Amino acid sequence: MTLGLILVLAAICLLGLSGVPACLLSRRSLTGQRLATLLMIIGSVLGLVGLSVAFHEAVAPSLRVAWFLPWGQFAVTVDAISIIFLAPVFVVPALGSLYGLGYWKQSDHPENGRWLGLFYGLLTGAIALLLIARDGMLFLMAWEVMAMAAYFALVTEQDVAEVRQVGWIYLIATHIGMLVLLAMFAMWRHATGSFALELTQTIPPQVAGTIFVSALVGFGFKAGLFPMHFWLPGAHANAPSHVSAIMSSILLNAGVYGIVRMSGLLPDPALWWGGSLLALGAVTGLLGIAFALSQHDFKRLLAYSSVENMGIVAMGLGLALLGRAQGRPDWILLGLAGALLHVWNHSLFKSLLFFNVGAILHATHTRQMDQLGGLGKRMPMTMGLFAVGAIAICALPPLNGFASEWLLYVGLFRTLGTGGETGFPAATLAAVALAMIGALAVACFVKLFGMVFLGSARTDAGNNAHDPSASMIAPMIVLATCCACIGLVPLAAAPLLEAATHTWASLPAEPLLSINALAPLQWIATSGVVLLAVAGAMFLGLKWLARRRGISRAGTWDCGYSRPAARMQYTGSSFSEMLVDPLWWIFWPRRLRPVLGGLFPSASLFKTETPDVVLDHGISPAAAGVVRLLPWVRRFQQGSVHLYLFYVLLTVLFLFLL
Repeated sequence: MTLGLILVLAAICLLGLSGVPACLLSRRSLTGQRLATLLMIIGSVLGLVGLSVAFHEAVAPSLRVAWFLPWGQFAVTVDAISIIFLAPVFVVPALGSLYGLGYWKQSDHPENGRWLGLFYGLLTGAIALLLIARDGMLFLMAWEVMAMAAYFALVTEQDVAEVRQVGWIYLIATHIGMLVLLAMFAMWRHATGSFALELTQTIPPQVAGTIFVSALVGFGFKAGLFPMHFWLPGAHANAPSHVSAIMSSILLNAGVYGIVRMSGLLPDPALWWGGSLLALGAVTGLLGIAFALSQHDFKRLLAYSSVENMGIVAMGLGLALLGRAQGRPDWILLGLAGALLHVWNHSLFKSLLFFNVGAILHATHTRQMDQLGGLGKRMPMTMGLFAVGAIAICALPPLNGFASEWLLYVGLFRTLGTGGETGFPAATLAAVALAMIGALAVACFVKLFGMVFLGSARTDAGNNAHDPSASMIAPMIVLATCCACIGLVPLAAAPLLEAATHTWASLPAEPLLSINALAPLQWIATSGVVLLAVAGAMFLGLKWLARRRGISRAGTWDCGYSRPAARMQYTGSSFSEMLVDPLWWIFWPRRLRPVLGGLFPSASLFKTETPDVVLDHGISPAAAGVVRLLPWVRRFQQGSVHLYLFYVLLTVLFLFLL
C-alpha cells in the first residue's frame, strides 16, 4: 500500500467520522461544531495531498483484502478517474463545514446541529469510499451509506412538513435506483464470475447492452437525468444550503461516476449507447434550464440548473462512447475530457451559488425572488461573488464553464467527419442543443441576478440584510478564485484529463493526441486576460465619468414617473414570460390571474407556478389513482421510516435469493 492510498484512506476516515466528537459534547456547544470543521479541513488537506501523490505514481495505488462477507473483498484503487471525482469531495464539503459555522450555528440549532454534523461527515466519507471501490459489494455498501446519510442530512428540519415530503420522495427515488443497481451487479457477477470491477472482454454484447442500460437507469436516478430527476428540485430547495451545495456538487457526481466507470469496464460499446446518452443529455439539459427559467424560488432554480449541467456532462460522455464505437480517439478525448472538466466546473460554481443564495436566505428568510430586490446595495460582496458564479455557469469567458463547453463544441463539430474520416453527423444536433442551453442559461441568471440584487426592494424582507460573516464569505471567495483559475489556465488540468481518458478507453499510455492539439487552450487564457483588462478599464472609466459629471442617483426603472413604486418593476414571471409561454405544452403552468370588477376593484394578484412535469403531473396523480382503485395499499404506508427500510431489506433479500 503506497503513501498516496494511505493518505486517501486516512482522509476518508477523518471525513466520515468528523461529526462524531460533537455528539459527545453539549448540543449547544460550538466547540463540537468547530472540532468537526477542523477534522473536515485536516481530512481534506490529507486527501488532496494523497491525490497528488497517487497521480504521480507509476502505477495506480490499490489494496485488496479479504473480509467477513461471503462475496467480494475490500478492494480499492486510486486511478485518474477516481482522482477527478475525488478532488471536489476533498474541497467542497470542507468549505461547506466552514460555511456552516456562520450559517447553521449549533448554538442556534441545538435540536439538530449535532444530527446535521454527523450525517454531513458520513455523507462525505461514503462518497469518497465508493469513488475508489473496485468491488461491487463494497461499492453497494458505500452507495447505501451515502444514500441514507444524504436523506438524514436533507431532513434536518424534519419538523417542517414540506421537508418530510421531499425527504420521502428522495428516499423512494434513491432506492428505486438502488434496486436497479443490485440487478446490474448481479448480471455483472453472472457474466464475469466475480464482483471485481475490472475491465473484461468476456461479456457477450447483448448482456453488455443490458448492463449499460441498467447502469444508465440506476445511476441516472442519482445524477438527476430526465425523467429520473423528479426528487432533485424539492430536495435541493429544502435542505440546508451547505447540504444543498454538496448534494449538487458531489452527490450528483456519484451518479455520473457510476455511468463513467461501468461504461469504461464494458467491452465494445454499440453505437446506440453513445447516441442514446447524447440524446438523453440534450433533452435533460434543455428541459432542466427551461424549468429553471420558470422558477420563482431561487433554490429550486439552482436545483433545475443542476439537472441542466448533468445533461451537459451526459452529452460529453455520449460523444466519448460514440468515439469508442466508431474508433475515433479524438471524439473520445474531447467528449470525456469535456465531461470530466465540466464535473469539476459544476462542482465549483454551483457550490458557490448555493452558498451565495444561502447567505441571502440567512439574511432575508425567504427563497422567493419576487419578494426581494435592491440587495446589491446592502450585500455588495455577496452580489459580486454571485456575479462570478453566474458568469461561470453561463459558460461565458473568462471563467471555467466556458473551457469545458468549448471542448464539447469542438468534439461535436468533429463528428461531421470531414476529410474522409468516420462521421456521425446527427451528433452535431447536440451542438445546437448546447447553444440553446447556453442562451437560456444567460436569460435564467440575468433574471435571478436582476430580481434579487437590482432595482428597489419589493417587500420588507431585505430591510435588515447585510453581507454575511467571514466564515460564510471566505468559502465563497475560495470557490470564486478556483472558477477564475480554471477559466484562465484550463491547460493546467489537461494532463489529468488525458490520463483519465486513457484509463477509461484503454488507450495507449503514450497518447497520440492531446487536448491542446485538438482544441487549443492557450487562446482561452489569452482572451480571458484581455477580457478582464477591457472590463476593468470600462468599469474604471464609468466610475471616473460618474464622478466628473456628477451623475445623480435615481430609482431603477422609474419610467419617468415622479412617484415610482416598487410594484412597477418587472417580476420573475413577467421577465421570463416571452420565453416560458411558447413552451406551455411542456410546463403545464398554473396561473392565478387578477380578477378586477366594479369601479373600485379590490387588490388582486397575478401569479404563475410551474410544477415539475414528471412528479406533479405524472407520478403523484398516478399514485393517487392507484390508492383510489386499491385502498388497501394504504396499510403499507404507516409513516415510519424504520418500516420503509424494512421493506427495502426484504426486497434486497428477495433479489439476492433470486
